[in-house]
Amino acid sequence: MSFEDSDYSLIKHFRHLEDPRESTKSRHNLLDMIAISIAAVICGANDWVSIAAFARAKEAWLRQFLDLGNGIPSHDTFGRVFSLLAPSAFEACFRSWVSAVRQYLTRHRLRPTSHEWV
Repeated sequence: MSFEDSDYSLIKHFRHLEDPRESTKSRHNLLDMIAISIAAVICGANDWVSIAAFARAKEAWLRQFLDLGNGIPSHDTFGRVFSLLAPSAFEACFRSWVSAVRQYLTRHRLRPTSHEWV
């Protein structure tokens, strides 16, 4: 089984999210943009400018598992593409992924103990 097919793969949970862009005019892979955005937000990014800055700073690392054939999307591209996505569909994919990760962490006993939250 490849990583992308694993139950906790971000790609698996978002691969059916509809890309509303015209395929002939799309320079950046939607799943790459989603993966970058989620990683950036987890690391503290809170707007499209900081998401694009995170991606530029971590480009070498991101290229280990993302295509990025046309480089890093600009902050305007992130904003434009995400504004076209159906919010409820994105939320459903995100919740599904988070649930799978939570189950994985619980199954492997990788959860913080109560004293770690203090």
